[in-house]
Amino acid sequence: MLNLLDHRPDRTCEGLARREFLRVGTLGFGGLSLAKLLRSRAEASLPSSVVRQKSVVLLFLQGGPSHIELFDPKMTAPAEFHSVNGEVQTGLPGITFGSTFPQLAKLADKFTVVRSYGSKNAGHSYGSVVSGGDSQGASAGSVYARVVGNNNSQTGIPTNTLILPEAIAPDMKIGSNFETGALPTLTQAGPLGKNFEAFNPIGGGELKKNMELKLSPERFGDRRSLLGSLDQIRRDIDTQRLLEFTDEYQQQAFDVISNGAAIAFDLTREDARTVARYDTQHLFSNEDVQKWGDMRRSSNLLGRQLLLARRLCESGCGFVTVSDCGWDMHSNGNSPRNLGGMRWLGSQVDHAVAAFIHDVEERGLSDDILLIVTGEMGRSPRINGNGGRDHYGELTPLLLHGGGLKMGQVIGQSDRTAARPASEPFAPSHLFATIMHTLFDVSELRLVPGVPRDILQNINRDEPIAGLF
Repeated sequence: MLNLLDHRPDRTCEGLARREFLRVGTLGFGGLSLAKLLRSRAEASLPSSVVRQKSVVLLFLQGGPSHIELFDPKMTAPAEFHSVNGEVQTGLPGITFGSTFPQLAKLADKFTVVRSYGSKNAGHSYGSVVSGGDSQGASAGSVYARVVGNNNSQTGIPTNTLILPEAIAPDMKIGSNFETGALPTLTQAGPLGKNFEAFNPIGGGELKKNMELKLSPERFGDRRSLLGSLDQIRRDIDTQRLLEFTDEYQQQAFDVISNGAAIAFDLTREDARTVARYDTQHLFSNEDVQKWGDMRRSSNLLGRQLLLARRLCESGCGFVTVSDCGWDMHSNGNSPRNLGGMRWLGSQVDHAVAAFIHDVEERGLSDDILLIVTGEMGRSPRINGNGGRDHYGELTPLLLHGGGLKMGQVIGQSDRTAARPASEPFAPSHLFATIMHTLFDVSELRLVPGVPRDILQNINRDEPIAGLF
């Protein structure tokens, strides 16, 4: 247990503050202190040939984004089927996207769209998508954390993290942007245990409980004060040479907390020009969407969420789930008629994902970070009576960028009304396998002692999406 103490009045007779400033406990690792955890990792780490030095960012468009209005507009189909927003020509000959995505259309050579992917899920049940259809329900991020451990041994960053809009705007009502029951299934660990659920910096989860903030009420939630106090504690310790006689793992544990974890989650440390480049708050105000039932769950913070995801990947987080909500577009009062919500949410995805692609390319990280954009389902091919689309699982939008995979292509095709795959169909099990083959050398992983058999069976349940490797 590593304790950083708030040296303020109201001390005990031993000289310790009654209110602990930050306690970092087991970190979900069976009672090990952080220093012991780092020591054990050094002594028994996975072979470097098994774990690829890559990260995955899963941008999950919660609610069911329309595959037609996103990346398969089908303008040759009858009016009751084709994109209500028209199309825009991409940089790939003969390939168009929905007209809400002009920035991504210009970058089509940088990523891959899969038009024959379907979740086979016509409801808001996220677990079947993120677990690859595994009946036991462990999400891809939880499987990754179970294999590599909960925390990066060099930086202390949780290896599996969830970024909700509330992580950017702490004043938001927590959980207000999710369908009932959706959050637990999006990052569920299933039989692996709650310790392997995604770390949620806004609260919740076993890992969060093991990184308790013990602050006075007036300072609780003040992250700038928190980070400033960490800086002051570090200066005090450096001045007083308090770590001089600790072993290297204890010193590393302190560095993990005072440097790695704190800095990675702090967007004020980012270059202001980069923050502005990602920012999507100018695209619409949250007041714009408040009168629409399901769209009340949406926010205009996706750009900053993706920027935080990039920062976490740079700091050693292997799996980041980013949630963007409000995509349940029946157009029956829960969103504007005629898929009017696309002008807000679609434009935000277009801007934020384009900014992410530009940023990671300029930083030389394209091969190191795999970005996946999808949702739990697509939308019905035929426009409903309100000009919207209903739940539909036969086809689901899927975009992938980076990770060292083959980019600049469209894999598969749908039929003439975008109702069914017209080529080899792909399912969540193929996407799950694609993720695992990106993060691990699967053939080497089979030889590592201690990896549970059911995890290996799950990883090898299906083949990756053809044409990506």
